[in-house]
Amino acid sequence: MEINWKKITMEDRTLIEHYYEREQSMSCEFSFANNLLWAPHYEIQFAVLHDCLVFLSKAVAHSVSYPLGRGDVKGAVEDLTVWFAERNLPFRMHFVTPQQYAHLMELYPMRFQIAYDRDAADYVYEAEKLRTLAGKKLHGKRNHINKFRQEHPDWSFERIDRYNVEECIGMACEWGRQNAVYEDWEKSVEYDITFRALRQRDELKLDGGLIRADGRVVAFSLGEPCNHETYVVHIEKAYADVQGAYPIMNQQFVEHIAAGFRYINREEDMGVEGLRKAKLSYYPDLLVEKGLVMEINNAQPKDYS
Repeated sequence: MEINWKKITMEDRTLIEHYYEREQSMSCEFSFANNLLWAPHYEIQFAVLHDCLVFLSKAVAHSVSYPLGRGDVKGAVEDLTVWFAERNLPFRMHFVTPQQYAHLMELYPMRFQIAYDRDAADYVYEAEKLRTLAGKKLHGKRNHINKFRQEHPDWSFERIDRYNVEECIGMACEWGRQNAVYEDWEKSVEYDITFRALRQRDELKLDGGLIRADGRVVAFSLGEPCNHETYVVHIEKAYADVQGAYPIMNQQFVEHIAAGFRYINREEDMGVEGLRKAKLSYYPDLLVEKGLVMEINNAQPKDYS
């Protein structure tokens, strides 16, 4: 079984987004900029099988995404399992949602099993809640923002454009130095992606916003829609020593950039304790669960990575 796997390029946007338009998933993985930016680091390629879009990741161990779109999912899965078997590789399907797994079980009862990974679950919030921060649970966030406004009366929100993007890049450099990003592979990868996202934001159709205080950029954020109702925030950086910079960046981005969307996906916490605590502190309305699917005879959930 030969599959024509292809590296993702900017020219593939129309094709890939055609299948995303059919899928309408809430998962942060299903957005073009995310695919293109992460592809070099996780050796991601794609193919179209039976009118379904499939991604292959060669990083750590070969695995594929669930076939996306309205084509023949069963035909695509059959081709994929043959492709893995011919290469003596265990069949692995990554970032599979409960809805996708339920469909897979309808097609193949008792053939596959799934191991959900809590670290990979996306945090999704009602946009109105993040914009207004109303209610007792979020009074602490409002207090942080009020404190920021008191200490920085000249603060402002700006959309990222060609006139201020270099300031964001300069802030990212300083943020990276303060957070010792090159001491950890995942941090260094995210750091590289942040720079590429800022440099290529127009080509990638990424929206960006920044917070300025005392004449300098103290926070910025980048994102894009992932379906008609959901906006995904890919990148958010703020100086930790500027109290309230993260909360006001979050609130202002939703108010000005993601206006009109019902939900905000703020991606996963990767198992980082501080990040999990921060995301939980906004009380997510739902978690988009994702797991690793394997054939039952070969299933080894402990190898999930």
